[in-house]
Amino acid sequence: MSSRTLLQELASTAGVSTVAYVDGPRALPQVEEESRREALLDRLRSAGAPKADVEAIDGALAQANGTPSPSARYLVARNGSIEADITFPGHRFGSEIAASGPLPTLLPLIRHRSRRVRYLVIETDREGAEVRLERADQHTPEHSEQVEGRTDSLTKVQTGGTSHARYQRAAEEVWKHTQSEVAEVTDRLVKQHRPDFILISGDVRARQLLIEGLSDASSALVHEFEVHTRADGADDDGIANAIAEIAESHVANGIAAVVDRARSSDGALGAEGVQEVVEALQQARVDTLVLDARLEGSSEQLHALSAEPWVSEDAPNDLDAESLGMVSAAEALARAAVLTGARVIINEEQFESEDSPRAHAEPDPPIASLRWATELSSP
Repeated sequence: MSSRTLLQELASTAGVSTVAYVDGPRALPQVEEESRREALLDRLRSAGAPKADVEAIDGALAQANGTPSPSARYLVARNGSIEADITFPGHRFGSEIAASGPLPTLLPLIRHRSRRVRYLVIETDREGAEVRLERADQHTPEHSEQVEGRTDSLTKVQTGGTSHARYQRAAEEVWKHTQSEVAEVTDRLVKQHRPDFILISGDVRARQLLIEGLSDASSALVHEFEVHTRADGADDDGIANAIAEIAESHVANGIAAVVDRARSSDGALGAEGVQEVVEALQQARVDTLVLDARLEGSSEQLHALSAEPWVSEDAPNDLDAESLGMVSAAEALARAAVLTGARVIINEEQFESEDSPRAHAEPDPPIASLRWATELSSP
C-alpha cells in the first residue's frame, strides 16, 4: 500500500482510533524496555483507549523487528486490530504520542513521509561498484546491484619501461570498461525509478570515469563524496551524514519552490494563513500544503468534518457533514489536504546540533500552492 493510500484510509475511516508514536528499540536491558512499554500502555489507558486496542499495540510492540537505533515507530489500532505499524530510521519528530479518539493523529506519519527522498548511492573503485537505490524513510535499500570488473590486469606486478606503460594503458581500458558498466546500471535505474539525487563515492579515478560515462539526465543528479568508502576500514558515518545533508537540502528546495509558486502572480496561485487555506481546501484547490512543524503545538483549533469539505473554522451548521470534534489546526488542515488528494510537506525547524537551544518562536502561517489560480479583482 502506498503512503498516500494509507494516509487517506486512516483519515477517512470512521470510529475510535488509538495511536502510539514512540522511540524504536534502544540498546537497553530487557527490563527497561518492558518498563518503557508498560508506561506507554498506561498512558493509552489514561487516554481512554479501548482495551482491545491497548492489547493490540502491546502485542505489536512486543515483537522485535530488528530495527537499528535510533528509530521511531508509529502505530494505529482500531477495533482491536493494527491498522498501521511503521518504523522509520532516525530520531522521532516531536513528542511521544499516546492518544485515542474519533480521528487518528496523522502528523507524525506525515512528518516522516515529508522526508521520503529517494536516491542512488554508488560506491565505486577500479574493481567494480555497488549501486543501491535507497529511501530516506527506510532502513534497507529498495534495490541493490553489484558490478564486478575484470581484475586480471590489476593484480600483476609490472616492471618499468615500455612494458609498464603498456600495462598502464591496458589497466586504464579495463577501468573504463568497468565504469561504463556501472554507468549503464546507473542510467537504467535513473530512468526506471527517477531518484532525487545520486551520491557517488570511492576511488578518485573510478569516480571520474564513471561520471564521464553517465547520461545527461543522470549527470544532473550527481553529488560527489570525496572519500574512498570501499577501502578497508572506511567510516560509514561520513557517507550517511552526506546523504542526510543532501536529502534535507532537497526537501528545503522543494518547500521553497512551493512557497515561490504560491506567492507568484501577486498570490493568485496560492493561499496563505489558516482562513485562506481552509477556504482553498474546502474547494479542493490545494495542490501542495506546507505546514510549519511548530504549528502542531499551537492552541488554534478547527473542526474536522465527517465528509466534504472535511474542515471548517465554524460549526458545520450549513454543511452536509458533521463535526468529528475540534482538533489542532495542523491536524485538521493536514487531514483535509490528504482527503482532497493534496501533498503535505512539514517544514521542520533546523538546529546546528541536537543540543542547540530551542528558542520559542511563533509558527509560520500555513501556505499552499493551488491547482488553479484565484481570480484577482480589477484595480
